[in-house]
Amino acid sequence: MSSPAPAVRNPWSWVPSSYLSEGIPFAMVIWVAGTMFKDLGHTDSQITLATASIGIAWSLKPLWAAFLDMYKTKKFFVLAMELLIALLLCGIAVCLPLPNYFQITIAVLWVIAFSSATQDICVDGIYITSLSEKLQAAFIGVQGVFWNVGRLFGTALIVWTAGSLKEDHGMSATAAWGWALGLSAATLIGLAVYHSFILPTGSIVERPKSIGEIATTFGDSFVDFFRKEKIWGMLLFVLLYRCSEGLLLVEGPLFLQATPDAGGIGLSLKEKGIIDGTISTFVSLGAGLLGGAFMSKYSLKRNTLFFMALCLNLPHITFVILSQLAGPGHTLSLWTIGTLVTIEKFGYSFGMVANMLYMMQQISPGKYQMTHYAFANSLMNLMLVPTQMISGPLADHFGYKSYFIIVMFAAIPSLLGAWFAPFPRKIEPAG
Repeated sequence: MSSPAPAVRNPWSWVPSSYLSEGIPFAMVIWVAGTMFKDLGHTDSQITLATASIGIAWSLKPLWAAFLDMYKTKKFFVLAMELLIALLLCGIAVCLPLPNYFQITIAVLWVIAFSSATQDICVDGIYITSLSEKLQAAFIGVQGVFWNVGRLFGTALIVWTAGSLKEDHGMSATAAWGWALGLSAATLIGLAVYHSFILPTGSIVERPKSIGEIATTFGDSFVDFFRKEKIWGMLLFVLLYRCSEGLLLVEGPLFLQATPDAGGIGLSLKEKGIIDGTISTFVSLGAGLLGGAFMSKYSLKRNTLFFMALCLNLPHITFVILSQLAGPGHTLSLWTIGTLVTIEKFGYSFGMVANMLYMMQQISPGKYQMTHYAFANSLMNLMLVPTQMISGPLADHFGYKSYFIIVMFAAIPSLLGAWFAPFPRKIEPAG
């Protein structure tokens, strides 16, 4: 599995498939698992408290990334993780009929998350060490597109498959989800087989000589990170920027799936796969590209950062509108639901660009630029854990109508953080 690949390999033959294989397990853990649990009768509180914290795995990647360079090759770990994740998904499918399947599934999802994070590290490592700087720049957009195709695979195809097996073929929810999980596992196995032939091995730029050397370098980069000018103000911005969005990321899709008697929209799995999976993913792709073009034209400065914060947060009002219209005896058209959900997804993807650019241009520059970007990105993702965890209990306690009003008020810290964010580095004007 770890035999060297040819020195020259057309990036089109492996970059798209590699980032597709990254997106699938992330989508299965972060979005699809919640949809499955909701369909199997669990409350929002049970779902968010159990699943939200799993996202920590991707935030902790910097802690073990360097150690992977000490053993085997990057290709070996990619293939091993793809096969392991496929096996674990099959394991969940087998466990669904068991009385304690919920606890077993959560434990397995934790293992999948750390396996997926390890896969991410090594795919990125192959990308960086196998492509020239020119090709890295040329294929950076391809990365994002095919990662989102992996998200589309999970949130649209897998969810739609489970719904179709239930609604069109009369399967029980447990059996339908078992077969849908089997489809995701089979896809990852297919990708692993393909990658065993086509994926570059990935070179080691400087293999660390010992664990002590890794620890010393990591410690130095950690100390250097917190010596940066105005670092605490910059980190406060990073932590606040997505506080409102964190309350919506998991709970919004659960609300769409909840029955009208519970104050939800009542989408079927097939409808949710189309609206919250297919349409939303394509809109997110377009919005991200437009957000990048906007920031390229106007550059990162205080007024553009605040404008992007408005774009991120104001569309949350669409869920306030949906929650006020939803309820027993109220049936909303798919056109209305799709339009409002799409507006929110567009604002999220458009506004997120500024956050990523701020971390790249204000926080990361210096001796350990790549490592410090990883630190900032990890801290940003850690902020999502508590907000996602409390979203379900808050929604269950207050009801959807009041909950989404709370989400709107949670946008205030995000806007204040954007307005008062420090800019210790001067950015060259766009154009």
